Amino acid sequence: MLRLKTSYVRTVETRNSAGVALIDRNDELCILYEKINLQEQTIKCGELGIRQKNEDVRMLKLQLSELQRQVGVSRKQLPQMPTLMDAITDLQITLENERRRTGSLCRCLESPSNSLRWRSLPGADPDREQLLAKAAVLEERLSLKKETLFENELVLEEITSLTNKLRTQADAGRDAMLYFAGKVNDFQSKLRDATKCMMAAVSELSMYQATAMKLQQQKRHAQSKLEELKWRLVSKEPPSDSALNQLDRLVRGQTNACSSRASKVELPNTARTTAEPRPNAYIPDVAQGLGVPKPYSSLAPFRPSAAGSTMRHYRPPNPPVLSL
Repeated sequence: MLRLKTSYVRTVETRNSAGVALIDRNDELCILYEKINLQEQTIKCGELGIRQKNEDVRMLKLQLSELQRQVGVSRKQLPQMPTLMDAITDLQITLENERRRTGSLCRCLESPSNSLRWRSLPGADPDREQLLAKAAVLEERLSLKKETLFENELVLEEITSLTNKLRTQADAGRDAMLYFAGKVNDFQSKLRDATKCMMAAVSELSMYQATAMKLQQQKRHAQSKLEELKWRLVSKEPPSDSALNQLDRLVRGQTNACSSRASKVELPNTARTTAEPRPNAYIPDVAQGLGVPKPYSSLAPFRPSAAGSTMRHYRPPNPPVLSL
């Protein structure tokens, strides 16, 4: 018992240590799986970065090819540089001449000595008092506009503060609205599930109701049949025509069984067989006796079997005629 107890204790300790080791290995396996997932994510990010860099390289190659094409076109145009420089010099001279002409025309236009380029306006110039009166009117109108602008700014500040309050309330109510919208969606899904369950229960109930109606109909039919059978029994009549026919069949079956059993009664020391009876005696010639059958000896003749269907393949013998 002590050995068993010590072996049991050792086995339990071994099991516990194996369980602890298994838990540690499971934790390490989980950590390795997490590392594998991180490495896979890093690989995916690296592949995406490589694709982006390949796309950038492709775009840079296209830009390089475009620049090379432009350089080639510019190199092809190098033989035309002297002609282009001469054209540029001619254009600069023409531009300078046009500028001089434009300056002379502007001075002629602005010169007051040219009476063809200006005309005197009708009316009289206002004096100092009229100008001061107009300036006072304009200052009064300016002060009114400033007051109106100040009132509009105050109204704008009030409206802005109210708008900010309403915006904050709307932002605060958006979370509640989302929460209640989620609740409504959950309730709608629960309502749909409950409706489905209710429809399934209604269909099962209708099926059970149809089964119950069918069983009640069978019960009424069986009760009516039972009443009819009781009335027939009271009237000393057979329960039904089928029962009378069944009784006749049973009687005939019992009679046939009795007759078959009587026919199957075997005599002692006899064997039952289905073979045709073989002749075991012969009738001698009437001229030599009374025609009483005599039994054969131990070498009784046998009855040959009937020719089968394969005999049609054999030709009957045709013995040659012997002449002496």
